[in-house]
Amino acid sequence: MPKPQRPSLRQWSLFSACWYATVIVGWLLLAVACAMVATSSLRMAGPSLVMTALLLVLLELLPLVQGRGHDPQGVVMSTAFVCAMLFLWGIWPAVLVVSIAALASDLRVGKSAWKVLFNVGQYNLSVAAGALVMFFTAEHPSLEHPLERISGNDLAWMVGVWLAYFVVNDALVSGVLAWTDSFSAVLFEDFRHYTAMTFAVLALSPLVVVMAQNMWILLPLLLIPLLLVYQTAQMSLEKEHQAGHDSLTGLPNRTNLLQSLNEALTRAGRDGNPFGLLVIDLDHFKEVNDTLGHPVGDRILVNFAERLTASVRPEDQVSRLGGDEFAVIVSAADSVNVQALAGRVRESLASPIALDGMIFDIEASIGIAMYPEHGPGADDLLRLADVAMYDAKETRSGVATYDPNRDRNSTDRLRLLGELRQALNDHMLTLHYQPKVSMIDGTLMGVEAMIRWEHPERGFVAPDEFIPLAERSGIMPELTERVVTLAFRQMAAWRTAGLDVNVAVNVSVTDLVGGRLAALVAAKLHEHALPAGTLQLEITERIIEKETDQLNVVLADLAAMGVTLSLDDFGTGYSSLLRLQSLPVDEIKIDRAFVSRLSEVDAEPGIVKAVIDLAHALGVPAIGEGVENEQEWTRLRALGCDGGQGWHIAAPMPAPEATEWIRNHLGVSTSAGSKQLTF
Repeated sequence: MPKPQRPSLRQWSLFSACWYATVIVGWLLLAVACAMVATSSLRMAGPSLVMTALLLVLLELLPLVQGRGHDPQGVVMSTAFVCAMLFLWGIWPAVLVVSIAALASDLRVGKSAWKVLFNVGQYNLSVAAGALVMFFTAEHPSLEHPLERISGNDLAWMVGVWLAYFVVNDALVSGVLAWTDSFSAVLFEDFRHYTAMTFAVLALSPLVVVMAQNMWILLPLLLIPLLLVYQTAQMSLEKEHQAGHDSLTGLPNRTNLLQSLNEALTRAGRDGNPFGLLVIDLDHFKEVNDTLGHPVGDRILVNFAERLTASVRPEDQVSRLGGDEFAVIVSAADSVNVQALAGRVRESLASPIALDGMIFDIEASIGIAMYPEHGPGADDLLRLADVAMYDAKETRSGVATYDPNRDRNSTDRLRLLGELRQALNDHMLTLHYQPKVSMIDGTLMGVEAMIRWEHPERGFVAPDEFIPLAERSGIMPELTERVVTLAFRQMAAWRTAGLDVNVAVNVSVTDLVGGRLAALVAAKLHEHALPAGTLQLEITERIIEKETDQLNVVLADLAAMGVTLSLDDFGTGYSSLLRLQSLPVDEIKIDRAFVSRLSEVDAEPGIVKAVIDLAHALGVPAIGEGVENEQEWTRLRALGCDGGQGWHIAAPMPAPEATEWIRNHLGVSTSAGSKQLTF
C-alpha cells in the first residue's frame, strides 16, 4: 500500500506534537492580533500600512521557486515586508496581514486543510520569535506609536529578528516534516541555498521601512527588481522543464526519469517501501511510421501518452524514454500491485485509436523491474525492466517481470555462455531422440533429434536456457553443426544396423543466413552416403515471418538438395497463406498449446481442425506435437491428423534406448478401430 500523505494526528509523534503546538499557539496569536488591530487607531500608520500590506499579500502569491533539487515551495519574497511591518508597527498587524496572505496563497493552490492551518500558525510563531528579540532590545513599536526612524545601530537587532524568524520557521517546518526523514536531515536539507535565499530577501526589509516612513507612494517601485528576480526564476524553471520533458507528449524524458528514480530510491531506502518500474514499448509501431508517416505516428504516441497517464495513480510518474518507449515509476507498491497496474495499462489499449477515418489497434509489451528485489540503482532498474520488456515482446505475453534466467547479459548467463563454449569443445553435448508415428497405421515416420546438456555442476541444463544464448552470442552455427554431425552419425549407424530412420533437426534463423548450413548438409550426406530425404530440418513459423531473399534462397537450395522441411510450432506466428504456399514445406506440426486443449472437457477443436485442413490443402501431412494422453491422441486421429509426437508415444531417449524402441516397434501398425495406442 502507498505510504500516507502524512502520519495520523491522533497518534503521538514529533509531527503531531509540532503540528498541534504550532496551530494552537499560532491561531491564538491571530485571534489576539484581530482584537488588537480592531481596537487600535490606524491614523498614525495611514496609507503606508495599507500599501505595505497589499504588497505583502501580492508577493506571498509569487513564491521564488529555484527548480529541481531545491525546496519545491520556494522562498516567499513577502518575508521582507513581513519583517518591515514588524519593525514599523509591531507584532499584531504583522501577524494579521501575514495570516491573510498565507490563507490566500494556500487556498489559491488548493492545499489540504491541515497544511493551511499549520502554515498560518508557523508564520505567526516566526513573527512572534522576531517580536521577542525586539522586546528584549527595548523596541516596542505599535500602530499608535510606529518606529520613527532607523539608523545604522538598528541593524544589530534587525539581524537578530531575521535570525529568530528564520530559525523558528525552519525548525517548525522540519518538525512537521520529520515523518518523511529524521528531524536533522529535514532541517539541514538544502540548508546553504535556503539560508542564502531567505536572508537575501530579509535584507530588503530595512529598505522597505525607510520607504514606508518617507515615501510610501514609491513602495510599488520595489516590485520592479523583485518581479525581475521572479521572472528570471520562472524562465529558469521553464528551461529546466523543457530540458526535462518531451516536446511531443509533455511527459518527463529519460533524464528526468533517472532523477526521479534516484529520488524514489532515496525514499524507499528511508521508509522501506518497495516500488516498481515499468518499461513499455508499442508493438509494430515502426510499421505505422513507415507506412503512414511520422505525423500519424506522433498523434498515436500522444493518444497513448494520454491513455497511459489516465491508467496510473496520481503518485506514479509517467515518462517517455524516446521513440515509442515509455516508463512508469510505480511508487510504494509491491509486485502484485505493480502487475495489476501493468494490466490496467494494457486494458487502456483495448479500444482502437481512430485517426482521420482510420482505425489502429495498438498493443504494448511491458517489462517490470522491482526495487529492491531486482536492482539497487536507477540504471540497474531501467536496464532490467528493458530486458523484461523484450522478454514480453519475444514471448508475446504482453507483460513480463524481470527474470535473471532470461537475461542474456546477467553474470550467470555470461558464465553459462562460457561453459557452453567449453561444452562444445569438450564434446559434452549429446542427442536424445523422440519418435514420430503415423495416426493412420502406426508406422514410424521418423524421430526428432533433441540436444541435451548434462552439466557437471549444474546438472541438466534445459535447451530453453542455452539455445537463446547461442543464438544471441554468435555460436549457434557451431551448435547446429554439432547437432547435424551427431544426427548424421546416428542415421549412418542405424542404416548399418538395418534400420532406415529419418531424423529431424531443429535449426534457428541464424542458421538460415548464408550458405553455411546447405554446405554442411551436403558435406555430411556425401560423407555418410545417405539419401537427402533421411534428414528433415524443422523451422518455426516465426522464422518464415521474416521473409528475406536470402532466407528464400537457402530454403530453396535445401529443398532442391532433397532435404525435407517441417514447419514447427504452427499457430504461434502470423504467416500468411500466400507465404505458406510459396514455401517448400513438407510437413506442418501443430503447436502443443493447441493440442493440449483437446484434453479439456467441452474443448472446441476448431483451430486444430483448421490447421489440419490447411496442411491437407497444401498437400502435406499434419503432425500433432506434445501428445501426452489417450484423449489427445484419439481426438487428433478423429480430426484427420496424420501423425503424432509426444510422451504418450515415447519420451525423448538416448541413442541406445531409441534404437531398442525402434527395433521393437518399427513396422507394427495399429488396428483401425482400436482406441489404445499399440505398435
